[in-house]
Amino acid sequence: MKKIIFCLLLSSGLFAQDIPTHWDELTAGDWPTALEKSNRTIILPIGILEKHGPHAPIGSDLIRARQWADRAADIEYAVVFPDYFYGQVNEAKHIQGTFSLPSDLTMELLEATCAEIARNGFNKILIVNTHGGNPSMLRYFIQNQMESQRDYAVYLFDPGSDPEYEKKLAEIRKSDASGDMHAGERETSELLYLRPELVKIDRATDESGADQKRLTEIPNIYRGIWWYASFPHHYAGKGETGTKEVGKLVTDHAVNSIVKALKAVKEDQQTLQLQKKYFEDVDKSSNDKG
Repeated sequence: MKKIIFCLLLSSGLFAQDIPTHWDELTAGDWPTALEKSNRTIILPIGILEKHGPHAPIGSDLIRARQWADRAADIEYAVVFPDYFYGQVNEAKHIQGTFSLPSDLTMELLEATCAEIARNGFNKILIVNTHGGNPSMLRYFIQNQMESQRDYAVYLFDPGSDPEYEKKLAEIRKSDASGDMHAGERETSELLYLRPELVKIDRATDESGADQKRLTEIPNIYRGIWWYASFPHHYAGKGETGTKEVGKLVTDHAVNSIVKALKAVKEDQQTLQLQKKYFEDVDKSSNDKG
């Protein structure tokens, strides 16, 4: 009887499905199963390397992105691309530890990475970003996917507001949410929950995370120097108020949100179909003009 059950399980593919989520941990023989199980969907977690106050690790964003992706993929299977820390971080180049590539190279590298991911069989690429300086760049990058025809689609995890979660967070946080932007209570709490051994919480008050207000406001104007003017120490908030309790709440909410998005992306058929139709229309329009 046990032999029969074993054969049934083996034939159903249940054993074969037990494969890693990490690209770098898969064997070549795992690849067909990984593509099938993920529905050709991959998570590209993007962090950055930059100072996070006097107390948190330089790779804070990278650690958070990796952990979010790993935990989501453990719940809803997808392959997770290895560490990716190339993004927009020009505002931190005055501080050692920052890794900032030229902007044109950054965009070219991301384009080439997505194309190479697709060449390996994935046609749905979900970007999970944790760096505050990246969203504008990533939206521009994704909009540029319409520039030329391709057989894959790039999605950006872009969570909206969640009043219930925000209420819970407000009830347990200790600092003013309006000033909590970089290495403050929320981000420090996440690291205290995810990698507590890397946080030097006793150093959190060595520098000020307050807005230095060194730039006179000009109504209706945006300037790239604003971050350096306000937060030259690359610290915005009060990291010393961080707690594992807040970190767990923030992490669990992020992971659950990614899981929902990931399921929808895996099931999505319209994006690729419409993208294909769009480029057919572009070709038709070009031929008509000729």
